[in-house]
Amino acid sequence: MTTQTPLLDRISTPEDMRSLGDDELHDLAKELRREVIDAVSVTGGHLGAGLGVVELTVALHHVFDTPQDRLIWDVGHQCYPHKILTGRRDRIRSLRQAEGLYGFTKRSESEYDPFGAGHSSTSISAGLGMAVARDLQNKNNNVIAVIGDGAMTGGMAYEAMNNAGAMNERLIVILNDNDMSIAPPVGALSAYLSRLISSRSYRSLRDMAKSVAKKFPRPWANAARRAEEFTRGFVTGGTLFEELGFFYVGPVDGHNLDHLLPVLRNVRDAKTSGPVLLHVVTQKGKGYEPAERSADKGHGVGRFNVVTGEQVKSTSNAPSYTKVFAQALIAEAERDDKVVAITAAMPSGTGLDLFSEAFPTRCFDVGIAEQHAVTFAAGLATEGMKPFAAIYSTFLQRGYDQIVHDVAIQNLPVRFAIDRAGLVGTDGATHAGSFDVTFLTTLPNMVVMSPSDEAELVHMVATAVAFDEHPCAFRYPRGEGVGVELPARGEILEIGKGRLIREGNNVAILSLGTRLGECLKAAEDLSARGLSVTVADMRFAKPLDTDLLRRLASEHEMLLTVEEGSIGGFAAHVMTFLTNEGLMDKGLKVRPMTLPDRFIAHNAPRAQYDDSGLNASHIAATILKTLGRNEEAESVARA
Repeated sequence: MTTQTPLLDRISTPEDMRSLGDDELHDLAKELRREVIDAVSVTGGHLGAGLGVVELTVALHHVFDTPQDRLIWDVGHQCYPHKILTGRRDRIRSLRQAEGLYGFTKRSESEYDPFGAGHSSTSISAGLGMAVARDLQNKNNNVIAVIGDGAMTGGMAYEAMNNAGAMNERLIVILNDNDMSIAPPVGALSAYLSRLISSRSYRSLRDMAKSVAKKFPRPWANAARRAEEFTRGFVTGGTLFEELGFFYVGPVDGHNLDHLLPVLRNVRDAKTSGPVLLHVVTQKGKGYEPAERSADKGHGVGRFNVVTGEQVKSTSNAPSYTKVFAQALIAEAERDDKVVAITAAMPSGTGLDLFSEAFPTRCFDVGIAEQHAVTFAAGLATEGMKPFAAIYSTFLQRGYDQIVHDVAIQNLPVRFAIDRAGLVGTDGATHAGSFDVTFLTTLPNMVVMSPSDEAELVHMVATAVAFDEHPCAFRYPRGEGVGVELPARGEILEIGKGRLIREGNNVAILSLGTRLGECLKAAEDLSARGLSVTVADMRFAKPLDTDLLRRLASEHEMLLTVEEGSIGGFAAHVMTFLTNEGLMDKGLKVRPMTLPDRFIAHNAPRAQYDDSGLNASHIAATILKTLGRNEEAESVARA
C-alpha cells in the first residue's frame, strides 16, 4: 500500500534523518507539515506556530546532534513538529487528550525535551544555565534556544541576553520572527550575507582584527569595533543584539532549507566563544491556507475539517465567560470614559479584541510582559483612570511582585480581570489558574471576587468600575457559562457580602466561584438522604462576609467550603476567622475542599474536577463522612 509520508515513515528519531540528503529534507518537510495538520485536526491545539517552524525543526534536528545537543522551544506550543520527529509520532493524535502527549514541551515526556516551556521568554535563561553547566563539567555539546511567536516581547528574554553577552558563554539563540515585526525583507542577498557572516573564516578574520585593534589606543579600538558592528547592523538589522553581546546572523528565510542548512552548519561548527543569535523569519500558519488567512494564523484551534478548515462548533448556546466579560466592560466603558483595558499579548483570549474594536484608543496590548502590564495599569490609576488588567490567572503569577509593590502597597485601584481561573482542560498544569485566590487574598488592600455564573460576572464588572477605594480582582473560568439570563446592566454589589441560595439547618456549604452548581446538586442528593442543607454563594474571598459566617456557624452542625483553587485561599481565611472568633470551640465541624496539593494533568475539565475531588458526588461524600455516615459516603463517592 502506498503512503503519503514515505520519508516520514522511516523516521523514528532524529538519528534516522541525519543520513538524508538535503534534497530529501525538502520532501520530509512537506510530509511533516501534512502530518501536523492532520494530527491537530483530530485533537485541536496550537496549529499555526508549529506550521511556521516545520523547515526549521527539520533543519535543526538534521544539523545538530539532539538530544546530546540541547534544543529548547520557547514558547513550547511550537513543538508539535519536534514531537513527531523525536519518537512520538505514534502518539501525536493523543495530543492534549487524557493520558496523551502534553501540548507543550515536557521533561518527563522525552529526553528530547530538555526544558518544559508552557509559558514564554524563558529559553535563553534556561539555555544559559545549561551552557554554564556544560562548561563546568568539561562537556562540548551545543545548547540551542528557539525563541519566537511573541516570546521576544517578554522582558526576561532581554535580561537573559544581557547576562549571556556579559558572560561570553557559547550559546545559540534562534529568533523565530514570525510576524515581520523585526526583520527587513529577506531573500538571496540576505541569505548570502548571513552565510558569509556566520562562516568560520569570517569569524576567524573578525577575531584576528579584534586582536590587532587591541594594540591600538583604546579610543581607536572601540571605534573599530563599533564600525564593524554597525556596518553589519546596517546590512542585517542586528545592532540591538550586538549591543547585548551577541554575534548576530540574519535574517534568514526560515522556510528555505537551502538557506537554513548552511547557516546552521556554520553556527554549529564555529566553536569560538560567545553567544550567537540567528534571526530566522517564518510565517505562522505556513502551508495551510485556512490558517494563513485567519486573523490569528491558526494560533489555537479546535478539531477541524482538513479540507475546509472549518472547526467543530460547541453545542452549548451559552456565551463564554470571556465574551460576557468583554461585553460587560464595553457597556461600562460606553458610560464611563475613564475605563481602559490592558492585555499582555492575549487580546482574543481575554476578549479585549472586542473592546479594542469599540475603543481602539483605550485598549493596550503590551506584549508578553505581565510585569509591565501591572505597573502600567498602576500608572494609569494614579491619574484617575480606571484600568482593567485582563490577564490569565497563570500569567498573572509573573506580575506578582508588581501587584504587591506597585499596586497593593500604594493602594491603587487597579482592576484585575482574571481569566482561566480554576482548571483549564487540555492546556494542563502550566495554564491552570490554581493559585490566584491564595496569592491575592494575602495582600492588604486587595478585594477578591469570584462569580458563580455569567450574570454574576456582569455584576462584578459593574462593581469593579464603581469601586475606587482599593485594588480589586474578579476571577472567572475558561469556557461557556451555565446559560442564565444576563442582566441588561450590571448591578453594583455590596463589597464583602454574599448571598444565600438555599436555606437549611444541618449543614452549610460555602461556595466561592463556579462550583456553585455542583454544590446545589450535592445539596439535592443530601436532602433526599434526610439532611437539611444551606448553600451560600459567598461572592467575595476578601473581605469575607463575616456576618453571614457568624450566622451560619451558629445555626449549623457543619460548614463546608468549596473553591476552585489551591490550599491557603478562601478556606484558609474562613477557618482563620472562625478560629479567632471562637466559633469552632463548641464542636462546629468545618471541612475545606480545595484543589489537591499536586498538579492536575490535562484532560476534559469535568474529568479534571473529578480527579480533584470537587464535583457534586465528592461534596456530598465529604459531608456524609464528616457526619459519621461512612457507608453512605462510600456509595455516593462510587456513584
